[in-house]
Amino acid sequence: MKPQQRADRLRILREELENLERKHILDLTEEQRSGLEKHLAESLRQLAARADVDTSDEERRLSLGMRAISALGGLAFCAALALFLARYLPLWPVWLQVAVLVAAPVALLGAADLAAGRERTLYFATLLTLVAIAAFVVDLSVLGAIFNVTPTPNALAAWGLFALALAYHFGLRLPLAAGLVSLICWVATTSTHWRGLWWQDFPDRLEDLAAAGLAVAAASLLLRHSRWVDFPAVYRLIGLLAFFFAVFILCVEGRQSHLPLESRTVERIYQTLGLVTSAGVVWLGIVRAWKEAVNTGAAFFAIYLLVRLIDWWWSWMPQYLFFLLLGVIALGLLWVFKRLRARLRRAA
Repeated sequence: MKPQQRADRLRILREELENLERKHILDLTEEQRSGLEKHLAESLRQLAARADVDTSDEERRLSLGMRAISALGGLAFCAALALFLARYLPLWPVWLQVAVLVAAPVALLGAADLAAGRERTLYFATLLTLVAIAAFVVDLSVLGAIFNVTPTPNALAAWGLFALALAYHFGLRLPLAAGLVSLICWVATTSTHWRGLWWQDFPDRLEDLAAAGLAVAAASLLLRHSRWVDFPAVYRLIGLLAFFFAVFILCVEGRQSHLPLESRTVERIYQTLGLVTSAGVVWLGIVRAWKEAVNTGAAFFAIYLLVRLIDWWWSWMPQYLFFLLLGVIALGLLWVFKRLRARLRRAA
């Protein structure tokens, strides 16, 4: 169990015991209450000292704000670095350009490692890691332009592996997500290149993107993450988003498919596939207790259902009646999910 999860359980236990005592359901002696409170306070203190966990709702909200600020700050520094180099780098001699481009990610990595050693929450390490990834991306891109290297999809693989190395070294989810996105795009572009097409035209054939997304989602079942236990959820989320996004585009643009069929037929095939797979992901997420899979599958199930209903009814049905039926279907889905939730609760 992660330290934060244990801290949350201890905090909820304290609040529930206080609630039971107020309702006179549980009556503890003064000695029992004092001993229990001492145990809870000491356990929370040790967790906070060892892992810097949040021990109250106020601390949790503040931590969420700090995570958001860390991510936004990292993106801001990434933009500042890219714009600075774009403006001043061409004015320098080639040797200085190469030296700066090579030194920048190395220096940022050293700063991130230093920050991680001094701070358990890793807010500053996250910020510096994002900037280091941006510096590495700019590094390869600009070096390729300086030495007139032909653009290649393998740069995406280098970016992805670099981001994954930092994610596993520091235990950070944002670099992991960035690395997985880059590797998914690399698989899709490389597959397009192997078919004899220009690799940057991979959006014209989106089955490769969908297959890469499924592979990343499936990797969460194959890779063991005994140290970073929250990483499989990132694999599933990024993989499912890539898969469902590709299927959604194919639902409305059948021309972007490998299938040798009429565009309208391809769209209907993928509309049906989207409905079936998203419903299956919701079911699997409920069975395995994968919150991210349930939320992603439910969101895309609603999107695919809307696309399918528009395809069936929009052209011949009055618009007010169409939206009325949408509301009725939404009520029906709410009823179904409520029954499913009640059944799961009874089973538990």
